[in-house]
Amino acid sequence: MARKDLTDNELIRIRIDKLNQLKKENKNPHEITKFTVTAHNDDLVDRFEDYEGKEVTIAGRILAKRGHGKISFMDVQDGFGKIQIIARFNEMDDFSVIDLLDIGDIIGVSGLVVESDRGEKSIAAKTITLLTKSIRPLPEKFHGLKDPDLRYRQRYVDLIMNPEVKDVFLKRSVIISSIREFLDGRGFLEVETPILNTIVGGANARPFITHHNSLDIDMYLRIANELYLKRLIVGGFDRVYEMGRMFRNEGMDATHNPEYTAMELYQAYTDYEGMMEITENMIAYVCEKIYGTTKIDYQGREVDFKPPWKRITMTQAVKEYAGIDFSQVRDDQEARALADKHEIPYEKTDGWGKILSRFFDEYAEDQMVQPTFVYEYPVEISPLAKRSPQDPEMTERFEAFVCGWEIANAFSELNDAQDQHQRFLHQVELRESGDDEAGMMDEDFINALEIGLPPTGGLGIGIDRMIMVLTNQSSIRDVLLFPTMKPIGKKDEENQGF
Repeated sequence: MARKDLTDNELIRIRIDKLNQLKKENKNPHEITKFTVTAHNDDLVDRFEDYEGKEVTIAGRILAKRGHGKISFMDVQDGFGKIQIIARFNEMDDFSVIDLLDIGDIIGVSGLVVESDRGEKSIAAKTITLLTKSIRPLPEKFHGLKDPDLRYRQRYVDLIMNPEVKDVFLKRSVIISSIREFLDGRGFLEVETPILNTIVGGANARPFITHHNSLDIDMYLRIANELYLKRLIVGGFDRVYEMGRMFRNEGMDATHNPEYTAMELYQAYTDYEGMMEITENMIAYVCEKIYGTTKIDYQGREVDFKPPWKRITMTQAVKEYAGIDFSQVRDDQEARALADKHEIPYEKTDGWGKILSRFFDEYAEDQMVQPTFVYEYPVEISPLAKRSPQDPEMTERFEAFVCGWEIANAFSELNDAQDQHQRFLHQVELRESGDDEAGMMDEDFINALEIGLPPTGGLGIGIDRMIMVLTNQSSIRDVLLFPTMKPIGKKDEENQGF
């Protein structure tokens, strides 16, 4: 599709004319390949006494331009902060460059660090070099870029106009590095496993399917990296983790994006209670790294990550919040009758355990505001977890919840090859019955279990949701630099607004 002629817009046409003038004068800014910077704006402001009266060179984008005649003022923003530039006719090598500058242009400035007559930390410019001409005007200063859809599509403009957005992503980087720091300090080895898989496994989710031309086979983008990481435990690495992108071909909402960042770790010779200890201490550690405390404000509610966190079984939670004691309901038909009575939707293949989880989702999940471990999940929805010695219908599994969201999932890992094989067969039956989220048979993983997996604890954490809570964001799109967006103009009845 042909692009619209930019010169139809008068403001853009004026900017293009300025650029063309520079090109005719052999001053094309886009031919500049390098510019040496000696200082950053935040340092000049925060450590003004160290720089006052000294000559520095900075570079950044013009966010505001004011003044006329023989003096001009500009606010220039670099990757670290903003500073005022004072350009005076009698102090600059070439003052005429000012007329060619527009808001949005990227410039280099050399000059003395001074304090303005109004007490603002500034640079008195000696030379200004135009490094990039901005053809499209930035949004108007006082209204900025507010439309959420446009902000996500044009994140580059969002980052320029809304400093608080950049702060979220700076925190995201600190959170991720702090997680690695915590795990590395505990002797975990960071590894990499395949993103393209020939078998769907490690979770119940609908995959993205692609095709490998050379092998002429369909392949799947990973929905989890669990089965590969456990193979490494079999191979003798006692503590491993991987943080990376996962892909699930599902709907989008405030807490779901088709591609997202998750972290999974596995530790030999421990169980799901060991994973509880790692989870609560790791998140508390990260929180203190950012804020110096384990307490945060999330959407007006105080949340405290200080260990130990609350612990409650799924059956207890449903009894507490729905008033139904599933420990007294052991028949699939009775469970389905309860679902019908309470208008809880379910699939025809759902048994007692799946319906218990649906009651939890409906009545209890939203109540988990303070960090809480919900444990003892039904075997039916936990095909990779070890059975509970106290109740063979339940597993040694937990999910961690905060602010009504699940942020972590952990097991005492199943290491009985025969049991695992039977559970895979059940997943295959579900898949053949129409459940496109059920897993597939993984013969090689069964082979690995037959070699021998030691008692192992495993943990998965949704990094994006964790970051949402720690940065006080209500949508996953606000913690992803480039969230998935439907094409402009495409109707989407299932995912309205996403």
